[in-house]
Amino acid sequence: MKKLFGAVIALIAFGAFGAFIVTQARHIGLNQGYQPDQPIAFSHAKHAGELKIDCKYCHFGAENSRHAGIPPTELCLNCHSKVKTNSPEIKKVQKAFDSGENIQWVKVNHYADFAYFNHSQHVNVAEVNCQTCHGDVENMVIYKQDKKLHMGWCIQCHRNNEIAPPEDHKRASGGDCAKCHY
Repeated sequence: MKKLFGAVIALIAFGAFGAFIVTQARHIGLNQGYQPDQPIAFSHAKHAGELKIDCKYCHFGAENSRHAGIPPTELCLNCHSKVKTNSPEIKKVQKAFDSGENIQWVKVNHYADFAYFNHSQHVNVAEVNCQTCHGDVENMVIYKQDKKLHMGWCIQCHRNNEIAPPEDHKRASGGDCAKCHY
């Protein structure tokens, strides 16, 4: 009887652990709200909001690359070699530039490594504005991931904009998952 009771307890524990693993795995990449500390206190609200600097000035890769990119240190100094040069944060930028090292920004937006996404297709072809995926950036003092950026969210956006895939996206793509996944 003790062996049976022990086996039942072990089975329940194994099932609970399995359910926990499956639940956690379903949330991989769903980093909505992720807001890491950055090496420089940079305010998107100040730059994109108050000063109305276009996102693509700093993230220039968005127009012609798969990745929007993180701006190189010297880009900050296009303005900050003349503006607010005594600020402690700008001194960090200048120090990084003088040392020849780029600022080690922490990536905020994450999606699955096996998913294909191309910024330039969305910016140039579909003319999606940055806020659609990145949220109200011009009001974020500290930038955070605004959307979940998972497959269902992407598919729903495509459906809402009457771009493939329709309801049965596997059939519409000919079952070719590699159009978005690799």
